[in-house]
Amino acid sequence: MVVTELPTSGRAPTTTLQGWRSFVASTAPTIELVDTAVLAAMSVARRETYDEQRISHHSEFVLAETSTVRKIANQGKIPVMLNQREISARRGLIVSGPWASGKTTAIKLLSKTHELLVKRKYPHQRDRIPVVYITTPPKGSPKKLASEFANFLGLHYRARQNVTDIADAVCQVLTTAKTVLVIVDEIHNLNLATSAGEDMSDHLKYFTEHMQAAFVYAGINVENSGLFTGMRGRQISSRSVLMTTGPFPLTEEWDSLVATLEDGLRLHEHVPHTLTAQSKYLHHRTAGSISSLFRLIREAAILAILNGTERIDRTLLDDIILDHAAESIAPRPAALYPSSQ
Repeated sequence: MVVTELPTSGRAPTTTLQGWRSFVASTAPTIELVDTAVLAAMSVARRETYDEQRISHHSEFVLAETSTVRKIANQGKIPVMLNQREISARRGLIVSGPWASGKTTAIKLLSKTHELLVKRKYPHQRDRIPVVYITTPPKGSPKKLASEFANFLGLHYRARQNVTDIADAVCQVLTTAKTVLVIVDEIHNLNLATSAGEDMSDHLKYFTEHMQAAFVYAGINVENSGLFTGMRGRQISSRSVLMTTGPFPLTEEWDSLVATLEDGLRLHEHVPHTLTAQSKYLHHRTAGSISSLFRLIREAAILAILNGTERIDRTLLDDIILDHAAESIAPRPAALYPSSQ
């Protein structure tokens, strides 16, 4: 039996350098099922540990690389390459879509892949910071935005220090650290229809012009959030490629995702192909949201361990309450999709 140790503490957020490096270096816990005889011979304490390890495995199912995620990750490599020699308007990428549609998954995959590539290429340059990941502060200001960068790097600044000094210090550190990719999540918080949004946009442009890095933005339906409003918005749109995410269609790829999840289950009594037989039900139940699908299967697997049934079936799936967004769009359709399908 091969297992990884249970995490001893929570990870730092990925909006800090420590948390980001922990995310990049992390691998999901894995465990193989023991046979029936070994399971029956386990002491109570050993069984509890074994179950905890399986719960940890299911709680950290890695989101599969869908075709959309792969396209975004591949497109994100282009501005990094283009900006190596760019001296004026540097190119970027904007990822837009509804909630829980894979935006953050896609940009984190892009970022993690790039950072691991840099680490393999320059194994002895430990001072490099290839990627920076921040979120756009709500109701933000230029100083709040600059502080997001400073906090990621662990730079200390005085409360009364002006925004230009903070920004210059950030740019100097990131230039020295050879940062080539900056991820700005929650970009829908930046609304160019407001004066605060205009100020923050100008400051973001300041960063793009003082660092030789590609900027990748992600947010909820940014086309309608005011990001492309006015002259500043036109500048952003003219320098960035827009890619969108959305609900997943009921296709062979959806069926493949369900099958991949089912293959990853570590339950002793689960009947093979139960989930793939419920593919249509799972699509309706989650409204095609990959995030909601993973949430549903992970929660079902953990409950199957806790209640001792060791299997996922339609009854268990029907009992699980998903996130409010998914439940509002597609309430549990027990009458619409009989378990036999």
